[in-house]
Amino acid sequence: MPALEVFNTLGRKLEPLVPIEPGHVRMYTCGPTIYNDVHVGNLRTFLWEDVLRRTLKRFGLRVTQVMNLTDVDDKTIRGASEARMDLRAFTEKHAESFFRDLETLGVERAEFYPRATDHIPEMIAIAEKLRDRGHTYESDGSLWFKISTFPPYGRLSGIDLSQARQGSRVADDEYEKDDPKDFALWKAAKEGEPAWDSPFGRGRPGWHLECSAMSMKYLGQHFDIHTGAVDNIFPHHENEIAQSEGATGEPFVNVWLHAEHLIVDGEKMSKSKGNFYLLRDVLAKRNDPFALRYLFLSVPYRKKLNFTFEALAGAATAVERIRALDRRLADLERAAGRASATPFDAESRAARFESDFDEGLADDLNTARALASLFDFLRDVNLAADGNALDAGGAALCRGALRRSDSVLGILPAGEDLLPAEIERLLEERLDARRKRDFARSDAIRDELAGRGILLEDTPQGTRWKKA
Repeated sequence: MPALEVFNTLGRKLEPLVPIEPGHVRMYTCGPTIYNDVHVGNLRTFLWEDVLRRTLKRFGLRVTQVMNLTDVDDKTIRGASEARMDLRAFTEKHAESFFRDLETLGVERAEFYPRATDHIPEMIAIAEKLRDRGHTYESDGSLWFKISTFPPYGRLSGIDLSQARQGSRVADDEYEKDDPKDFALWKAAKEGEPAWDSPFGRGRPGWHLECSAMSMKYLGQHFDIHTGAVDNIFPHHENEIAQSEGATGEPFVNVWLHAEHLIVDGEKMSKSKGNFYLLRDVLAKRNDPFALRYLFLSVPYRKKLNFTFEALAGAATAVERIRALDRRLADLERAAGRASATPFDAESRAARFESDFDEGLADDLNTARALASLFDFLRDVNLAADGNALDAGGAALCRGALRRSDSVLGILPAGEDLLPAEIERLLEERLDARRKRDFARSDAIRDELAGRGILLEDTPQGTRWKKA
């Protein structure tokens, strides 16, 4: 395997990924704030993190992934109040929607999905350590982190700390970019809001504190990778570093990875522009989640991705080409025919494909490069099959390489994708009807299979099928 290199936002450079514990990567991925259903821009980030996870595993690394669910902050509290629902019940329905979307897109489950409200004691413990180490002050019944007490503040985002006015602070969980301010670790209780007892008074945690507490509980005080979208860099991730390292006195995260935004039809996604899509909106227009997954994969994570339905249609075509090769190779594996006098060197070509594919992934998860190697392989294998130069053994080698690449891509059906026994029987019956020139029966079977979502194509090499 080639050495896996990634672009570390902390330092702004490509560097080899070297786990703290050999062979084991501990990774924290910023999850959703569960106050509404996630949109396709969010899903692009979550799917890229899935590809990262799958790539690490392909490269022989064990992965422990934690993705938080933010279920208490300004947005969730406001949403629950407007819906006149208990906070837990309100956030639970959005958590369920989130997991449905992940399942639809074939995203592997993380090892842990901690909720903020289940980790209040851990948050209080960090705040106490920060207080004891002189990083905090109390005002208006809340506990604040004083960023001037942490000289490295700004090294992740490049924010100039000199812009901060003495005593300038913000009570909201999010604030204007490029405007460093002291931030709330613990917020004084307000009427009608959920609150917990603490040494600083009754209240609730600030948003930034939640991720530090949950990541360190499951991954330790110092771990390998922290990911998110580019808009998390400041203030959220910058504040995470300050409070985590301020509390422990040791490095927090080695590698910070950030995904660029998704735009729609060349513009920022906005409800007012009518280009704001949830997953169900996209699937209502084109019910093909694997095409959407492929579209997200087609552009490397550090580049903006322009979503259009024309691009989605092109992705669907690409997915079908890959799946068609998978089916064709499965058919050739089962065939007993002889290859030509100049057989295709399947072993060498499959090995070169996997090497090229891995080189693409090793280049900061360059999925576009990895996919290019796949389509070169697809072309060569199809040409060999067209020329009867690919025997059953060669087909098995090529299909094995294709299936192994899909451990990262996640666009092929699970298992062998064999037809159910009943449909296999109908295909055999149709073949027998054609031999007997019973074309009425042959056409009737074709129509029946079409009704079941199976489309047939009669070729000189035999009948091929695909899902509608």
